[in-house]
Amino acid sequence: MTHIIAEPCVNVKDKACVEVCPVDCIHESADGNSDMLYIDPQECIDCGACVPACPVEAIFPMEELPEKWNAFIKKNYDFFGRALPPNAKA
Repeated sequence: MTHIIAEPCVNVKDKACVEVCPVDCIHESADGNSDMLYIDPQECIDCGACVPACPVEAIFPMEELPEKWNAFIKKNYDFFGRALPPNAKA
């Protein structure tokens, strides 16, 4: 599975998570205009290093994402043009 960045990151984009990611899978749009950061589900190794680094507690393992933020699963996958996995709650 992958980790998902959810609503608390919107308009914050603190990059502490980017700095600790061992595979550089956390991105924003190339022009820097995205309203949040995103985790590439194909690059994420599910190590969880980003979770404690996030000052706004916006990062969750996909299977532990609070239900109120399920829409962020699709938003994250769409950002990278990836198909949702069959078990996604989005």
